[in-house]
Amino acid sequence: MFHQITTVLLMPVLIPQAIFINKMTVSLPEPTGERLGVCGAGNELKLLIIGDSAALGVGVDGQEDALAGQLSSLLGCYYSVNWKLLAKTGATAEDVLVMLHNQQAQVFDVVLVSIGVNDVTHFTHLSRWEKRMNVMLNTLVSKFSVKKILLSNLPPMQEFTTFPLPLRWWWGQRSKQLNNRLTVVVKNFSQCTNFDIDAPIEPRYIAKDGFHPSKVAYQAWANQAAKTITSSLDDINA
Repeated sequence: MFHQITTVLLMPVLIPQAIFINKMTVSLPEPTGERLGVCGAGNELKLLIIGDSAALGVGVDGQEDALAGQLSSLLGCYYSVNWKLLAKTGATAEDVLVMLHNQQAQVFDVVLVSIGVNDVTHFTHLSRWEKRMNVMLNTLVSKFSVKKILLSNLPPMQEFTTFPLPLRWWWGQRSKQLNNRLTVVVKNFSQCTNFDIDAPIEPRYIAKDGFHPSKVAYQAWANQAAKTITSSLDDINA
């Protein structure tokens, strides 16, 4: 209730700040490189990475330094990884649902999802976010027969100090709420795990726009995801 009241009271300030940030923030290019491939040796692992500009790897020059490149390389030490990247800058949960709808049905062993930051910045209602995440997970399980779904929690957005208050504070509060709703949704799906990304909001972990991950942050994210995936698949195959 407190957050709802403060949102209404602050909206005349939040919206102009959000518009100003959108105009003034440095727009980084998408990384070059393929968005699908095969690497490694061993049993086949079909991997899908889906979501927003962070999933896409914005913040680095090439896909080899982005989440998809680093994660597929790490998993390639254990599996023959057939990977695919399906992401776009500015994507919300609704946009991801459209992407999944437009994909032909196929089987993926593992899906890594990065979504939510744009739902915060676009002021997506909490109940709408929860509903879309439920539909997304149902779609991944029913249409793509996914064995394991990893959902990256939103970062602590109040710590992006290059952005002004009170918007930054509001972002932080809303990102916590979306994470809380996500935890509730995940409990309904045995295939799902959500986790905090082990990359603090510090200069070496942040790209030059002050917002997207750097190569070091993508490395930490990929390492964390790879460990979770390998241990999860070992449990499934045991």
